[in-house]
Amino acid sequence: MFAFAPELTTADDRYVDYCLWDYTPVAAAPGKWRSVNLLRDSFAHAGMGAPAFALVEAIRQAFGPSRTVWGVKFEGGRLSWELYFYDYDRQRRTRSVTRLLEVIRPWMASSLQVNEARDYFMFSIDLDRTVLEQGRPLELLQLYIGNVGSTVSSGICYDVTAQAMTLKNFYFFFDARTQVRQIIDKVRSSAYLDLSRFELDSVLWPELRECQTIVLANKRHHDGVYFSRITVDQLLFFLRRLDYPAALVATIEQERAQLDHLLYDVGFDYRMEDGVLRILKSAYYGVF
Repeated sequence: MFAFAPELTTADDRYVDYCLWDYTPVAAAPGKWRSVNLLRDSFAHAGMGAPAFALVEAIRQAFGPSRTVWGVKFEGGRLSWELYFYDYDRQRRTRSVTRLLEVIRPWMASSLQVNEARDYFMFSIDLDRTVLEQGRPLELLQLYIGNVGSTVSSGICYDVTAQAMTLKNFYFFFDARTQVRQIIDKVRSSAYLDLSRFELDSVLWPELRECQTIVLANKRHHDGVYFSRITVDQLLFFLRRLDYPAALVATIEQERAQLDHLLYDVGFDYRMEDGVLRILKSAYYGVF
């Protein structure tokens, strides 16, 4: 039984992927579920409930509908969350770190400060149960800037604390249909793969290659791959293969007809250990 009344789409809804780029729904859409219902279901599954729901609504009221990206992350059998905030106007931005910290102060205080003259187009914060239940202050956020000079669309991520800003990740965006050779070359160009024993399908899952964009990431201790704009059936395949909590998968299975109009984004971090590819962490994404 769903723990709350689901939000339904209207004729005015905007459909965007995890970069806030617009897309056309792939099935009739009005009156079906918004993707935020999957976020709320994950909160309920983790026992977070009302405070998490209230935080989402406060952010949506401040930044507008379909302007915030959520990610449900799964690592070591444990769920956590990340919220992502875009403003491609950069230094003319209205959705800023400073503004977000004001909005979320009732749930989590923070002494973090960001110079708003920096040319960032995106930032994110991490959530887990300790943040909302124990009032732990927000001590870390991620800041993203463009990677000018890259031959493909690209971004750079930095960790930001009160003490320092530290380089974290590089992201590279490829068209899944027209840039197959470049995708393969980028996957193989890795410090974390033993190419003598590496199988391409262990990263570029054949079941998910039918998407619009594949994003490849170079991170400090591993690499990452993301499949953007996949169907609900591909989402279910992803969640089952990575052994997500059965209750979360069951919700999507049972409500598939309410979710088939949306496109989804998923990804996982990986590296090879002793000749075997190990998936370290994964996530699926939506908006509110």
